[in-house]
Amino acid sequence: MTEWITGLEGTEAGHTVALILALLAAVLHAFFGALQKGRHDPWLSRGAIDFAYGIMAAPIALFIVPWPAPELIPLFILIWAVHIGYKASQAFTYTLGSYTVVYPVVRGTGPLFTVIGAGFLFGEHFNLVQWLGVGLLVSAIYGLGLYNLRHWQVNRDTLKPALAMAVLTGLFVAAYTTIDAYGIRATPNPFTFLAWFFMIDGLTFPVVALIRYRRMEVRPALGPLAVRGFIGGIVAYLSFGSIMLATRLDDVGQAAVLRETSTVFAALIGWLVLGESTGPRRVFLMAMIALGAVIVEMGG
Repeated sequence: MTEWITGLEGTEAGHTVALILALLAAVLHAFFGALQKGRHDPWLSRGAIDFAYGIMAAPIALFIVPWPAPELIPLFILIWAVHIGYKASQAFTYTLGSYTVVYPVVRGTGPLFTVIGAGFLFGEHFNLVQWLGVGLLVSAIYGLGLYNLRHWQVNRDTLKPALAMAVLTGLFVAAYTTIDAYGIRATPNPFTFLAWFFMIDGLTFPVVALIRYRRMEVRPALGPLAVRGFIGGIVAYLSFGSIMLATRLDDVGQAAVLRETSTVFAALIGWLVLGESTGPRRVFLMAMIALGAVIVEMGG
């Protein structure tokens, strides 16, 4: 598998595989966000998910894939720290705001800054058509945020801080996307990076969740939370693993933008699963987000 992945790098077939992986990540990430935002406390859900994928990754990292080179340890520490910031800000965001409102802003803020970061770090540069696609995507995102700010009736008292936290979370998305792409490219075996990433990333939030759980006056049943954690761990492997491999095979900015079609799937999940209303204007704006991503891909 490793030889097949590395053999695709820089090829047309690699571009096609990266496209498929980025779109797969979009679908799965919308589902992943809904798992964390569902009926359980977002902090507990995140802790259960991290515990599940950390436990699953540990034997692979320690006994199957090659260990990372010592010089990569500072990079893994940086990646761990950035992901802690991302998950903390995301949990605050989901605590404050409805999923349908905050998720598009989180996912839409990231691509613009990811594209800029990829230009500095990897020398990737979009052409005019692709920048028009990014502009359409970002404009639709913030148009959606502005519309929600004016018309959303649920949790109105926390809507402004929820949107602010969503923007901050989007900045963390851009940071981890760019740094993770650098990490998976710097590691000769991509599955070494993935296994060690998930093992290390799964260390912190289970402790945070346990502390929060013990302080709760009314504690939820652990059985359903464990099931959610296990399912979320599998989804995380497929979602984050797909986008990381996509950024190794092809341009980081392009993969990041394509992943943000997840906002369309998130709207459907919020409507069908979480019972959150989605009016025609929101549907239109989310369609513009998807169209912007398509323009970026076709323009390249």
